[in-house]
Amino acid sequence: MNELRVRDLIDLLDSWYPPGHADSWDAVGTSVGDPEAPLRRVLLAVDPVQAVVDEAVASEADLVVTHHPLLLKGVHSVAATTPKGRVVQDLVRHGITLHTCHTNADSPVLGVSESLALALGVSELVPLDADPVDPLDAWVVYAPLDAADAVAGAMHDAGAGEVGAYDRCQFVSDGTGSFRPGDTADPAIGTTGAVEHVAERRIEVVAARRLRGAVLAAVRAAHPYEEVAYTVTAIADVPDTTRGSGRIGVLEEPMRLADFAAQVVAALPTNHGVARIAGDAGSLVRRVAVCGGSGDFLLERARAAGADVYVTSDLRHHPVSELREQPGAPAVVDVPHWAAEWTWLPVLAHRLRVWLAARGSTVQVQVSTLVTDPWTSHLAWSG
Repeated sequence: MNELRVRDLIDLLDSWYPPGHADSWDAVGTSVGDPEAPLRRVLLAVDPVQAVVDEAVASEADLVVTHHPLLLKGVHSVAATTPKGRVVQDLVRHGITLHTCHTNADSPVLGVSESLALALGVSELVPLDADPVDPLDAWVVYAPLDAADAVAGAMHDAGAGEVGAYDRCQFVSDGTGSFRPGDTADPAIGTTGAVEHVAERRIEVVAARRLRGAVLAAVRAAHPYEEVAYTVTAIADVPDTTRGSGRIGVLEEPMRLADFAAQVVAALPTNHGVARIAGDAGSLVRRVAVCGGSGDFLLERARAAGADVYVTSDLRHHPVSELREQPGAPAVVDVPHWAAEWTWLPVLAHRLRVWLAARGSTVQVQVSTLVTDPWTSHLAWSG
């Protein structure tokens, strides 16, 4: 096979975790390096910190993929006198590319939240807060038989007819159209003042609503008629069953909250943080909601979805207190941010290795086990 380049894996990551799904404030994608460089080794990590860069240099990695961005906020300097500047300088010096999949990796299948749920033994997963599918239009366009293929082709070229992994989808049926050109008309077919009957084809396609203008322009450019007969109907928005914030599912068997919390801690990588628990230790839990990273924005959603327990990170006092006062409130398990998001790395590594093996590639994928959580110790209250 041809030698892989860094860009080949970047293109793959962008197909699994499209940058367009990142939050508007986020900074995802390639921030340092040459995508055209040969690819031999890949290192996966949560944080683009100096220790991870040192590990990448020692392992001779060509590509480092991190969950957290290096340059989330604008900077005016990457001088080696600053921590981020040293990271940039070392990456460039050693020919290492840095690519980030952050909020664009949170919501999809086998993304961060789903990986956390799987690590905790939760199955039958669906998004806790499903994204809407891209809004769609249903198009019906009528064209004379000899022009129908050209009209449909123009619509497809504009992006119409894409359904999941398929494109150029359409349904056609033939019939007879009729019209009478007026005095000011310049008909391609027919005579002014006379009713004309024409064998026509009805072309039905779907298209993303954002493409409405482009599709209409394509129809008008390809169609032979002076006036085009068409209808556009907005399809009702429906939730995406594969993409969304957080995940919710069930444990194989109910268990006490205390036992479940212990299972959570055991499933996460060793770190210096603590798991905080809100709820009755003896209560039974089976329906579990999770969100990798900072998940206080889904507290109420977890309650509304009927979760018995919600696992996430970075929770604040007041939102949790207010949730626990609500009827039917789930228990809450708050775990270290780094540890929860690290569970995505082995899942990503497996996906990459399968993809590489299918191509006979010898590129190596390594998961960093460095604990880059900023917390280095903790003290528990006694008594």
